[in-house]
Amino acid sequence: MDISCEEAVAYVVDDDSRIRESISELLGSEGVATIGFDSIARYRAFERPPKNACLILDMRLPDGTGLNLQTQLAGSDHPPIVFISGYADVASSVRAIKAGAIDFLIKPFGHHELMQAVRTAFEQDRNARAMRAEHARLLGRFSLLTPREREVLPLIASGFLNKQAAAILGISEVTLQIHRGHVMRKMAARSLPHLVRMADRLRVSGELPAREPDRASGNAG
Repeated sequence: MDISCEEAVAYVVDDDSRIRESISELLGSEGVATIGFDSIARYRAFERPPKNACLILDMRLPDGTGLNLQTQLAGSDHPPIVFISGYADVASSVRAIKAGAIDFLIKPFGHHELMQAVRTAFEQDRNARAMRAEHARLLGRFSLLTPREREVLPLIASGFLNKQAAAILGISEVTLQIHRGHVMRKMAARSLPHLVRMADRLRVSGELPAREPDRASGNAG
């Protein structure tokens, strides 16, 4: 039994209760919890808990199509989709896969192919959740920076020397070094390459925040 599967849930959206029960029994034999829905509306109304998951979605439902739901969910933090269908529709399967679906299974599908798709979906969702959590941590650290430190960060990350960055900001090199130290500490950067990677993830590399207007020329920052 896969420990990662024990900690995850598969949402099954199909208007055929026999299909939902069959999938539930199949996944249950592998230690995977399932929650079934007979319509898109009922699934959308469900408040998903914050845990590793995937969506097993029928292509044709009474209140819409799986492809339409996939389009509506695009760009959100929704779990990966495994499509199931009773029709071998090549065009729909290609469209679903291109839009990010894990797989497109034709009923009746086998135990192995469903479990393979579900495991892949769980792994993708786990990785996506980890990336979102890491990004949230980076944003939290970035929020601790002062306006001046937010000006220093992209210059450091872009490879400017202290002297060059100081000249760009109109401050002394010593002051720049102080700000640089604060940036490294607040961002919990282990090294300059580590800071560069974090800046890249935050998309602040190579660009300066908007400068405050009418800043006094004698202000050393």
